[in-house]
Amino acid sequence: MRYVQRLLTLALLAVGAIATNPVGVAAQGLFDPVIEVNDSVVTRYEIEQRARLLGVLGAPGDSTELARKQLIEERLKMAAARDSGLELTEQGIEAGLKEFADRGDMTPDQFIATMKRQGVAPETVRDFVTAGVTWRELVAARFGPRVRITEADVDKALSAVSGGSSVRVLLSEIIMAAPPAQAAEVQARARQLSQITGTQAFSEAARKYSAAATRDNGGRLDWMPITKLPAALRPMILSLAPGQVTDPVPLDGAVALFQLRDIQEAGVKTPDYAAIDYATYLIPGGRTEAALSTASNLRARVDTCDDLYGVAKGQPETRLTRHARPPGDIPNDIALELAKLDSGEISTNLTRTADDGSQALVFLMLCGRTPAAQEDASREDIKAQLRRQRLESFADSYLEQLRADARIIEK
Repeated sequence: MRYVQRLLTLALLAVGAIATNPVGVAAQGLFDPVIEVNDSVVTRYEIEQRARLLGVLGAPGDSTELARKQLIEERLKMAAARDSGLELTEQGIEAGLKEFADRGDMTPDQFIATMKRQGVAPETVRDFVTAGVTWRELVAARFGPRVRITEADVDKALSAVSGGSSVRVLLSEIIMAAPPAQAAEVQARARQLSQITGTQAFSEAARKYSAAATRDNGGRLDWMPITKLPAALRPMILSLAPGQVTDPVPLDGAVALFQLRDIQEAGVKTPDYAAIDYATYLIPGGRTEAALSTASNLRARVDTCDDLYGVAKGQPETRLTRHARPPGDIPNDIALELAKLDSGEISTNLTRTADDGSQALVFLMLCGRTPAAQEDASREDIKAQLRRQRLESFADSYLEQLRADARIIEK
């Protein structure tokens, strides 16, 4: 599982590239362009190959739709690299292949052979990895000089991610839905809102734009221990001064912003967590009045996660799912909702899209948290993590800018 997760992480960051047509492939329309991105095209063959690769790596969701999305983004990323005059050497390409294969304890040849047995062309793997490394180097060259990690940043992050913390924070949030057709517009708005410096202005923006239940009180959250927040979000919060706002945080079909209103040393340390136990029960209908009414009735009937098994008896297995996951493996939107809950508490702020395209309301219940044993954290590791997170934030914003300026035609 760790191997698949690591490969998938790199896969979702990788970009790239038109796969070379293998000898012997001849199917009607297989190489017809199906997507135009500025002056380049994506073929049906590329989409099929990428979907197959994502399937081998265990990517969640519809692999074909994810393949289309990735390939569009890759055309934008590779064009930006060419415009910047960035091109990998053969040595750089081989190093990228080795890095990719090392995550599965394989040599490059072994990894390519494994993919080939699953129907993924060697040229597809090579171009895929090449483009991924190219984008990473472009982001580092373009934004690296703007990233400055101070010793104070490391001190704050270290106290929050190693062995618990006595820090608690007072936050406000804006959660904006970002369906594919509106993603560029929402991302642009999020970048503007991230420049807000006053709490009143942020509250007004939350009332106007946020889709979260907290919009009615200006997005304000109660005090919470920093250890309840997703680990990736903690350094972002701790790098803020009161009144400042995070860069846009991508979620599943949404974009989030958080403003730090205050921060305190609580005196008593709260632990970091090895695992979070939670349950999701899907109620058909999305955020309709009927679904919300069902959730309200259900909230009055259950006190613990075990009670949900009786509710779901006789229903499809996909309706109720219970997880016990390390915090880093929990989807960001769910992790953020769980941060607001104590054991036995419930959130109905999220929705999910079912396989048939219909919407379902997520009845999310926190079952419990398992504290982690204290571990020493390297200052250099923390500094590298902070740098990666800030570069990723710059990269996400840059990609949305490229998308907004592009001509994209899907057939």
